[in-house]
Amino acid sequence: MKKLLLLSAFAVFGLSNVNAQDSGDIELGIGLGLNLSNVSDIQGNNNAKSKIGFNLSGSGEYYFSDRWGIKAKLIYDQKGWADGFIYNVDTDVNVITDFKLNYLSVPVMANWHFGSNRNWYLNFGPYIGFVINAEDSELGLDVKEGFKSTDFGLAFGIGYKFEINDNIKLFVEYDGQSGFSDIFEENAGDSIRNGRSSFNVGALFSL
Repeated sequence: MKKLLLLSAFAVFGLSNVNAQDSGDIELGIGLGLNLSNVSDIQGNNNAKSKIGFNLSGSGEYYFSDRWGIKAKLIYDQKGWADGFIYNVDTDVNVITDFKLNYLSVPVMANWHFGSNRNWYLNFGPYIGFVINAEDSELGLDVKEGFKSTDFGLAFGIGYKFEINDNIKLFVEYDGQSGFSDIFEENAGDSIRNGRSSFNVGALFSL
Protein backbone atom coordinates (compact mmCIF):
# COMPACT_ATOMS: atom_id res chain seq x y z
CA MET A 1 0.00 0.00 0.00
CA LYS A 2 2.84 2.37 0.90
CA LYS A 3 4.53 1.61 -2.44
CA LEU A 4 1.28 2.41 -4.28
CA LEU A 5 0.93 5.74 -2.47
CA LEU A 6 4.56 6.57 -3.19
CA LEU A 7 4.14 5.79 -6.89
CA SER A 8 0.98 7.93 -7.00
CA ALA A 9 2.82 10.85 -5.42
CA PHE A 10 5.63 10.56 -8.00
CA ALA A 11 3.05 10.41 -10.79
CA VAL A 12 1.32 13.59 -9.61
CA PHE A 13 4.68 15.33 -9.21
CA GLY A 14 5.66 14.25 -12.71
CA LEU A 15 2.41 15.59 -14.17
CA SER A 16 2.97 18.91 -12.41
CA ASN A 17 6.35 19.24 -14.06
CA VAL A 18 4.99 18.31 -17.48
CA ASN A 19 2.13 20.83 -17.17
CA ALA A 20 4.45 23.78 -16.51
CA GLN A 21 5.64 25.64 -19.60
CA ASP A 22 9.31 25.54 -20.56
CA SER A 23 11.68 28.14 -21.97
CA GLY A 24 10.90 28.77 -25.64
CA ASP A 25 7.27 27.61 -25.44
CA ILE A 26 4.58 29.69 -27.15
CA GLU A 27 0.97 29.94 -26.00
CA LEU A 28 -1.88 31.52 -27.98
CA GLY A 29 -5.21 32.56 -26.51
CA ILE A 30 -8.68 33.91 -27.19
CA GLY A 31 -10.85 35.67 -24.62
CA LEU A 32 -14.13 37.44 -23.92
CA GLY A 33 -14.76 39.87 -21.07
CA LEU A 34 -17.20 42.22 -19.38
CA ASN A 35 -15.86 45.78 -19.05
CA LEU A 36 -16.54 48.45 -16.47
CA SER A 37 -15.09 51.72 -17.80
CA ASN A 38 -14.89 55.31 -16.64
CA VAL A 39 -12.79 58.49 -16.86
CA SER A 40 -10.98 60.53 -14.22
CA ASP A 41 -8.75 63.61 -14.00
CA ILE A 42 -5.05 63.67 -13.15
CA GLN A 43 -5.81 63.70 -9.40
CA GLY A 44 -8.01 60.63 -9.77
CA ASN A 45 -11.25 62.57 -9.20
CA ASN A 46 -14.19 60.88 -10.85
CA ASN A 47 -17.53 62.66 -11.29
CA ALA A 48 -18.85 60.53 -14.17
CA LYS A 49 -20.70 57.25 -13.88
CA SER A 50 -19.21 53.95 -15.00
CA LYS A 51 -20.29 52.35 -18.26
CA ILE A 52 -20.66 48.62 -18.95
CA GLY A 53 -19.28 47.14 -22.18
CA PHE A 54 -17.36 44.09 -23.36
CA ASN A 55 -14.07 43.12 -24.95
CA LEU A 56 -12.81 40.48 -27.36
CA SER A 57 -9.14 39.55 -27.36
CA GLY A 58 -6.43 37.44 -28.93
CA SER A 59 -3.10 36.89 -27.17
CA GLY A 60 0.31 35.36 -27.60
CA GLU A 61 2.92 34.59 -24.95
CA TYR A 62 6.56 33.59 -25.28
CA TYR A 63 8.01 31.80 -22.21
CA PHE A 64 11.54 32.61 -21.05
CA SER A 65 11.21 30.06 -18.24
CA ASP A 66 8.46 28.20 -16.38
CA ARG A 67 7.87 31.39 -14.35
CA TRP A 68 8.36 34.30 -16.75
CA GLY A 69 7.08 35.18 -20.20
CA ILE A 70 6.23 38.18 -22.33
CA LYS A 71 2.59 38.45 -23.35
CA ALA A 72 0.96 40.65 -26.01
CA LYS A 73 -2.75 41.09 -26.65
CA LEU A 74 -4.92 42.60 -29.36
CA ILE A 75 -8.20 43.71 -27.76
CA TYR A 76 -11.41 45.17 -29.11
CA ASP A 77 -12.24 47.33 -26.08
CA GLN A 78 -15.50 49.16 -25.33
CA LYS A 79 -14.75 52.13 -23.08
CA GLY A 80 -16.34 55.45 -22.19
CA TRP A 81 -18.58 56.71 -19.40
CA ALA A 82 -22.25 57.18 -18.54
CA ASP A 83 -24.35 60.28 -17.76
CA GLY A 84 -22.07 62.79 -19.45
CA PHE A 85 -23.26 65.96 -21.19
CA ILE A 86 -23.43 66.94 -24.85
CA TYR A 87 -24.70 70.19 -26.36
CA ASN A 88 -27.76 69.88 -28.61
CA VAL A 89 -27.56 72.65 -31.23
CA ASP A 90 -31.21 72.14 -32.22
CA THR A 91 -32.63 72.79 -28.74
CA ASP A 92 -29.76 74.94 -27.36
CA VAL A 93 -29.50 72.81 -24.19
CA ASN A 94 -27.09 70.27 -22.72
CA VAL A 95 -28.33 66.68 -22.91
CA ILE A 96 -27.38 63.83 -20.56
CA THR A 97 -25.83 61.02 -22.59
CA ASP A 98 -23.44 58.06 -22.49
CA PHE A 99 -20.16 58.33 -24.38
CA LYS A 100 -19.25 55.11 -26.18
CA LEU A 101 -15.57 54.88 -27.18
CA ASN A 102 -14.35 51.77 -28.98
CA TYR A 103 -10.63 51.06 -29.09
CA LEU A 104 -8.19 48.53 -30.45
CA SER A 105 -5.84 48.12 -27.48
CA VAL A 106 -2.40 46.50 -27.63
CA PRO A 107 -0.84 45.75 -24.22
CA VAL A 108 2.65 44.21 -24.02
CA MET A 109 3.24 42.77 -20.57
CA ALA A 110 5.67 40.79 -18.47
CA ASN A 111 3.81 37.70 -17.24
CA TRP A 112 4.83 36.03 -13.98
CA HIS A 113 3.52 32.49 -13.38
CA PHE A 114 3.33 31.29 -9.79
CA GLY A 115 1.86 28.56 -7.61
CA SER A 116 2.97 24.94 -7.32
CA ASN A 117 1.78 24.11 -10.86
CA ARG A 118 2.24 27.66 -12.25
CA ASN A 119 -1.54 27.91 -12.69
CA TRP A 120 -1.65 31.47 -11.35
CA TYR A 121 -0.27 34.41 -13.31
CA LEU A 122 0.26 38.12 -12.75
CA ASN A 123 1.03 40.53 -15.60
CA PHE A 124 1.88 44.21 -16.04
CA GLY A 125 3.17 46.48 -18.78
CA PRO A 126 2.33 49.38 -21.10
CA TYR A 127 -0.55 49.51 -23.57
CA ILE A 128 -1.48 51.67 -26.54
CA GLY A 129 -5.06 52.08 -27.72
CA PHE A 130 -6.35 53.27 -31.11
CA VAL A 131 -9.81 54.85 -31.35
CA ILE A 132 -12.05 53.01 -33.83
CA ASN A 133 -15.17 55.08 -33.29
CA ALA A 134 -16.80 57.34 -30.70
CA GLU A 135 -20.42 58.42 -30.37
CA ASP A 136 -22.98 59.55 -27.83
CA SER A 137 -26.01 57.42 -27.01
CA GLU A 138 -28.70 60.13 -26.79
CA LEU A 139 -28.23 62.07 -30.05
CA GLY A 140 -26.33 59.38 -31.96
CA LEU A 141 -23.63 61.86 -32.98
CA ASP A 142 -20.20 60.83 -34.23
CA VAL A 143 -17.83 62.55 -31.78
CA LYS A 144 -14.59 60.83 -32.83
CA GLU A 145 -12.98 64.12 -33.90
CA GLY A 146 -13.19 65.33 -30.30
CA PHE A 147 -10.93 62.54 -29.04
CA LYS A 148 -7.25 61.80 -29.59
CA SER A 149 -6.62 58.90 -31.96
CA THR A 150 -4.32 57.13 -29.48
CA ASP A 151 -4.39 56.37 -25.77
CA PHE A 152 -1.44 55.26 -23.61
CA GLY A 153 -1.32 53.71 -20.17
CA LEU A 154 -0.55 50.78 -17.88
CA ALA A 155 -2.14 47.34 -18.27
CA PHE A 156 -2.18 44.84 -15.41
CA GLY A 157 -4.02 41.69 -14.41
CA ILE A 158 -4.16 38.46 -12.46
CA GLY A 159 -5.61 35.13 -13.56
CA TYR A 160 -5.87 31.38 -13.08
CA LYS A 161 -5.56 28.60 -15.67
CA PHE A 162 -7.44 25.26 -15.66
CA GLU A 163 -5.81 22.48 -17.64
CA ILE A 164 -8.01 20.53 -20.07
CA ASN A 165 -5.17 18.55 -21.64
CA ASP A 166 -1.47 19.02 -22.46
CA ASN A 167 -2.23 21.64 -25.14
CA ILE A 168 -5.43 23.36 -23.99
CA LYS A 169 -6.21 25.40 -20.88
CA LEU A 170 -9.14 27.55 -19.82
CA PHE A 171 -8.59 30.76 -17.88
CA VAL A 172 -10.41 33.32 -15.76
CA GLU A 173 -8.80 36.68 -15.07
CA TYR A 174 -9.17 40.23 -13.84
CA ASP A 175 -7.72 42.68 -16.36
CA GLY A 176 -7.23 46.40 -15.72
CA GLN A 177 -6.08 49.45 -17.68
CA SER A 178 -5.15 52.88 -16.32
CA GLY A 179 -4.60 55.64 -18.88
CA PHE A 180 -1.74 58.14 -18.68
CA SER A 181 -2.73 60.52 -21.50
CA ASP A 182 -5.57 62.99 -22.03
CA ILE A 183 -8.25 61.41 -24.23
CA PHE A 184 -9.61 64.76 -25.53
CA GLU A 185 -8.18 66.46 -28.61
CA GLU A 186 -8.69 69.92 -27.09
CA ASN A 187 -8.94 70.28 -23.33
CA ALA A 188 -8.29 73.53 -21.44
CA GLY A 189 -8.86 71.90 -18.03
CA ASP A 190 -7.33 68.96 -16.22
CA SER A 191 -6.21 65.95 -18.25
CA ILE A 192 -9.02 63.38 -18.56
CA ARG A 193 -7.89 59.75 -18.66
CA ASN A 194 -9.43 56.38 -19.42
CA GLY A 195 -9.86 53.70 -16.79
CA ARG A 196 -11.15 50.19 -17.37
CA SER A 197 -11.64 47.02 -15.34
CA SER A 198 -12.62 43.72 -16.93
CA PHE A 199 -13.44 40.17 -15.90
CA ASN A 200 -12.48 37.75 -18.67
CA VAL A 201 -12.74 34.08 -19.58
CA GLY A 202 -11.12 32.23 -22.45
CA ALA A 203 -8.89 29.45 -23.73
CA LEU A 204 -5.13 29.02 -24.19
CA PHE A 205 -3.46 26.77 -26.76
CA SER A 206 0.14 25.58 -26.48
CA LEU A 207 2.13 25.29 -29.71
